[in-house]
Amino acid sequence: MDEPQQPERHINIHFSPELMAGHYSNFANVSHSDYEFTITFARVDHEIEDDEIPGVVVARVNLSPKFMRELIDAMHDNYAKWLTRENIKSLPEFGGSRPGGDEPLEGGQ
Repeated sequence: MDEPQQPERHINIHFSPELMAGHYSNFANVSHSDYEFTITFARVDHEIEDDEIPGVVVARVNLSPKFMRELIDAMHDNYAKWLTRENIKSLPEFGGSRPGGDEPLEGGQ
């Protein structure tokens, strides 16, 4: 006997207006322990000529190893879709030139 089909579930996420604006980050650091990964996002000022580059943390996110794998897969998928769209827009018939940065992601993915 077949198992009954589970209805499809949808996640309904609500944002406060402050969170909906998001945070700009131009630097990220990834670290891990035996139990979790931590991604720290920061905004740094690369225009400063000092030996120390000033920056401020804008967000820090802790993830389980399983969720980290899912995030990497989702980021890879979205980057591939973005790159495809950018390459299509840059075809001569669309009046563009091929964008830089079309090297494969690190790790051959």
